[in-house]
Amino acid sequence: MMPAGSLLDTHLTNLAAALAPYRRCESQLARWGADLAHRLTAGGRLLVAGNGGSAAEAQHLTAELVGKLHHDRQPLSAIALHAETSALTAIANDYGYTDVYARQVRAHGRPGDVLLLLSTSGSSPNLVRAAQAAREAGLTTWALTGVAPNPLADACDEVLAVASPDTQVVQELHLVTSHLLCEYLEQELAAVADPVVVPPASGEPAPVRTGVEVVLDGGSGQQVDA
Repeated sequence: MMPAGSLLDTHLTNLAAALAPYRRCESQLARWGADLAHRLTAGGRLLVAGNGGSAAEAQHLTAELVGKLHHDRQPLSAIALHAETSALTAIANDYGYTDVYARQVRAHGRPGDVLLLLSTSGSSPNLVRAAQAAREAGLTTWALTGVAPNPLADACDEVLAVASPDTQVVQELHLVTSHLLCEYLEQELAAVADPVVVPPASGEPAPVRTGVEVVLDGGSGQQVDA
């Protein structure tokens, strides 16, 4: 018989082992959250997809964005592609399961939008195909995976890979990632809402900047009113 507490100890040991390398993702999480804040408030959209438990986590993220995490704010456009059950089953029936997300990406995605794909293995063919379709359509592609390298990480512009072979630990840290993305996004929205005072060059009154510079793919910038 397995000793009492061994399952818990093993799980927590695996989780603790993954936490140390995960802490090094802070700057990436902050950058992704700020990027999403600017893109989504400028009219962009986040598309998210996953399979199984990763699909549930993807939908958790979109709920936080369309709703809120902490404070009341404008709703932000975020769609979990697997939740479109009639479209998903029709595409699977007519084109095959490998295309269930790629076809939706081509339908809903626009240049400058973000596609975020979640996979513990990083090898799901339908997610890799979705990443390829997104890049062809001009979307930015991000992946949350387990240990890299893997096919999905290679197919996306950026990846946040959890350094653990344990599927449960990977999913748990993907949920932490979703919450942190929302926290950094809301932090950026609050910062943009506060006017930035630029010190005057002489005795003139200080001008107030009411916008922020947004840098999208290709280095193009646009001004967004705060």
